[in-house]
Amino acid sequence: MLIVVRRSRRKAHGHHGGAWKVAYADFVTAMMAFFLVMWLLGMGSRQQRAAIAEYFKNPSMTPGTATVAPPGKVGPGGASDSMIKLGGAMNMPHGPGKDQRSASRVNAQQAEKLAREQEKQRLDNLMQQLHAAIDKSQALEPFKDQLLLDITPEGLRIQIVDKQNRPMFDTGSATLKSYTVAILHELAGFINQAPNEVSISGHTDDAPYSGASGYSNWELSADRANAARRALLDGGMQVGKVARVVGLAASVPFDKANPSDPINRRISIIMMTKQAQDAALSQEEAEAAPPSAPTLPVPATIKPSAP
Repeated sequence: MLIVVRRSRRKAHGHHGGAWKVAYADFVTAMMAFFLVMWLLGMGSRQQRAAIAEYFKNPSMTPGTATVAPPGKVGPGGASDSMIKLGGAMNMPHGPGKDQRSASRVNAQQAEKLAREQEKQRLDNLMQQLHAAIDKSQALEPFKDQLLLDITPEGLRIQIVDKQNRPMFDTGSATLKSYTVAILHELAGFINQAPNEVSISGHTDDAPYSGASGYSNWELSADRANAARRALLDGGMQVGKVARVVGLAASVPFDKANPSDPINRRISIIMMTKQAQDAALSQEEAEAAPPSAPTLPVPATIKPSAP
């Protein structure tokens, strides 16, 4: 008996096609658009978010009606396109608080500039008042040609200079002449009228000091500056107004062409600006700060050698 067995052949399934790829691409695109919108909402300002909302509410060429959209050319959908120039978020804030910090810095600079201008104006007024006071003062009338006033970067400078036949000090000493004391007493009352602190410096000519061994024009100029300080205090100037007393010897001559001229022997009183006061205070604090301890090298650990 012959048995014939027939085996059915399964047909191979055909290719499924690319429909799933299209669906997956649509899904990825939708997710990217979703996250892009979320990022824009998180980074944009209130006006920018309003512009985006207006675009999706009115996706046509008809101008929109959003009242808080930023100014700019009206683009598709009626929303302002100023926020999407140059490829999207190029005009958006670069980070939270950056604009505020920049504005605060600009405001601080403007306030500082305004304060400097106001102080310069106040110093100019002080100089005019002092000129008027000198003209009216009988005590200062004979010494008008020895009182020099000007405005420097540090403040209003009052210089009392020597003349050939009318020196401020005894020769080679820090003892004030009686008329020099009278000048300083008159100036003390005027200095008290302003809030500025003062810097007092003593100057000499370039003639070598022929006194005790080791005593030079440096010591002499410092002693004369301190003598002027004491006379100002005796005249009623407040103690707290003195910010600095220095002796400069012949290092800063008034007449650079003639360093031996008597006019180089002088006392300089500067009614300091706020900036100069702060600079002097910072220098004093830096000089008063204790020196930092030196950093010592850490010795390396020496391992004992093997026996």
